[in-house]
Amino acid sequence: MDCFAPYQTAFEQSLKTYKLPSEPSGLYDPIAYILHLGGKRLRPCLVLAACEACKKSYDQAHQAALAVELFHNFTLIHDDIMDEAPLRRGKATVHSKWNLNTGILSGDAMLILAYQQFAHYNVSLQATLNALFSQTALEVCEGQEYDVAFEQMPQVSEAAYLKMIQFKTAVLVAAALKMGALIGEADSVSAELFYDFGLALGTAFQIQDDYLDAFGDPETFGKQVGGDILENKKTYLVVKLQELGSSSQRDTLDYWFGGNANTESQKKVTEVKKLFAESGAAEATREAVHAFTKESQQILITLEKRGINTTILKAFSEALLLRNL
Repeated sequence: MDCFAPYQTAFEQSLKTYKLPSEPSGLYDPIAYILHLGGKRLRPCLVLAACEACKKSYDQAHQAALAVELFHNFTLIHDDIMDEAPLRRGKATVHSKWNLNTGILSGDAMLILAYQQFAHYNVSLQATLNALFSQTALEVCEGQEYDVAFEQMPQVSEAAYLKMIQFKTAVLVAAALKMGALIGEADSVSAELFYDFGLALGTAFQIQDDYLDAFGDPETFGKQVGGDILENKKTYLVVKLQELGSSSQRDTLDYWFGGNANTESQKKVTEVKKLFAESGAAEATREAVHAFTKESQQILITLEKRGINTTILKAFSEALLLRNL
């Protein structure tokens, strides 16, 4: 994502200067480990970009950007524990490299460290950032719980699914943008528009991710195509198939997502993809991506009319969604 390269470089330099306590090493070494595993740093970069879009130096936003990155990595540590995942970005997960208790404690410490970053700002701004961050953190936890609960539910409504992906993924993108805008001294209406832009864009991205997991090019998608199908995940495609499909199509999905069919991996992926296409679920998913993308673009037009420099935000949204749909 070339448009974000300057922000990525600036944030990486800022991260290098961030000093964790040395003791107890069993608590802080895992934090240093996951923080330096890499990644695109998109969320902290959004904080910096939003601040600069409001015509302020993004240097003012580094502490908030670090807070967002600390929080994001805290969720990764705990997600990996819940998923019993052995690898993160090609390296051992924290709980695999150390142990389960260390993963829990180090993750908890990261959440506290994230909140500490807001002490850099004046009292009024600090209170605003803390309130936004707390609400976002709680919603991310709620989104994770919805996702876990959906695994045991035979059917999930579109409204429930959208709420889950927005809470689990999109609200942190939205909050990162709003934090940057607030630090950049945007007025309250503009700051909320930054949030709305992030929410729409994050939702479009996650629905698109669902689609590409089934129908994407593995060379450009970057991970195994059909993985969600093999794991019986209730993606947007599944939700729309359950809504739009015939009784026969829904029964066939139930067969492939039941225990009897799990060993027929490639055939399962092929047959479920056929169900998505024939039921209209695939087309409905593409339409949803376009609808949320259009919503995000309309918000950028409004922000531009309010004097915000939306150039980098436009480039970011185009790069994020410029995948084979």
